[in-house]
Amino acid sequence: QVQLVESGGGLVQAGGSLRLSCAASGRPFIDLFMAWFRQAPGKEREYIAAIYRLGTVTDYIDSVKGRFTISRDNAKSTVYLQMSDLKPEDTAVYYCAANTGGIRELRTTPDYWGQGTQVTVSS
Repeated sequence: QVQLVESGGGLVQAGGSLRLSCAASGRPFIDLFMAWFRQAPGKEREYIAAIYRLGTVTDYIDSVKGRFTISRDNAKSTVYLQMSDLKPEDTAVYYCAANTGGIRELRTTPDYWGQGTQVTVSS
């Protein structure tokens, strides 16, 4: 069983930056495709970014391209989400997710979820 633990959320002013981390355990990290999702109040959970196992390929939704960067450190079994130029509409609980089947499935039905970390962007 894979465990995912997020950290790094908090309160930031619009235009500011935050870096989220997600530490994985329970399986060799290199086996895992990793992603970040978010869920804003009153909205459905939304896929925002993913990274392939070796970190050579990434994928983003349009609304975060150029502002958010997903990366991973396989030696530390950790995936990161660097967020910059944050906007109030980025306010959400951010979740780390993983699977072994690939990015297509990861975008919709991850096998594993973290508990989430709150990000609040004030205007």
